[in-house]
Amino acid sequence: MEQAVSAKVALLQIGTPRPFGPNGVPSSMGRAQTADRVAVRALGFEGDRVGDPVFHGGPDKAVHAYPRAHYVDWRRDLPKTAALLVDGSFGENLTLNHLTERDICIGDVFACGPVRLQVTQARQPCWKLNIRFDRRDMSRLVQDTGRTGWYFRVLEPGDIGAGDTLKLVQRPNPDWPLDRVWRLLYREAPDAVTLQAFAALEGLSASWQRLAARRLETLNVEDWSPRLDG
Repeated sequence: MEQAVSAKVALLQIGTPRPFGPNGVPSSMGRAQTADRVAVRALGFEGDRVGDPVFHGGPDKAVHAYPRAHYVDWRRDLPKTAALLVDGSFGENLTLNHLTERDICIGDVFACGPVRLQVTQARQPCWKLNIRFDRRDMSRLVQDTGRTGWYFRVLEPGDIGAGDTLKLVQRPNPDWPLDRVWRLLYREAPDAVTLQAFAALEGLSASWQRLAARRLETLNVEDWSPRLDG
């Protein structure tokens, strides 16, 4: 295991649902930065709630993390949108330095004091990003680039604050970094053997276990349009 793998919390953000977009759907996309230490428990940070509990939140998606390095890439690639691409604007709870999807694997367990967080899946971008960044193709760009961020489940509760360091303490699936998962789900033709291995990964979210089961049953890729385009 790579004991040196770690990330520093650049921003901690908390939010509650507010009307979002032209139809006023509830969303916590506009989370606000806090300098306080905040308790994190099985369903996420204290005081933080999601707007759509059908697709967001729950134990497998308790904490959303996004790499700070991606903001630099986005501002470079989308100069006309750069003013909106400020740190934290993807609505994540944790904006992290030093790690991207290439550096972490499904099932990784990170420690921050007594807190233990486990990587469960990457974010699946949705149409709300199109509105947030005033681009009809933003959610597809996020998926196509693999700059998705990821979710943690909370194995052990405690407090986290900006400036804390998350350190890798367990890596049960070293052959499954998130960029490999991205290629499997969004770039490669369905392969039964690989999908079976993916579905059996320790720590994988229940929703992605179901996704793998559907693809195994049909060997077809689901229609992404409703999620990406709204």
